[in-house]
Amino acid sequence: MNKDNLSYYVTLIATVTLSTILLSMVFVLLVGLFHDNVDNTKIFETITPAFQMVVGAFVGLVAGIKIGEKDD
Repeated sequence: MNKDNLSYYVTLIATVTLSTILLSMVFVLLVGLFHDNVDNTKIFETITPAFQMVVGAFVGLVAGIKIGEKDD
C-alpha cells in the first residue's frame, strides 16, 4: 500500500467516524428537545462542548491534509 492510498483510507475512515458522531449527537439533541422529562436548557450546556470538539477535529483533519499535500 503506497502513501496516497493510506492517506485516502485514513481520511475516509476519519470522515465517516466524525460524520457518524455528529449525526448521532444531532439525533440525541432532537430526542432530548422533544422529551417531556428533559430540561431543554441543560441539553445545550451538555452537548455544546462535545459538538465543538468534534467539529474542530474534523476541520483540523481537513486542514492537516491540505497542508500536508505535496505540490507537483
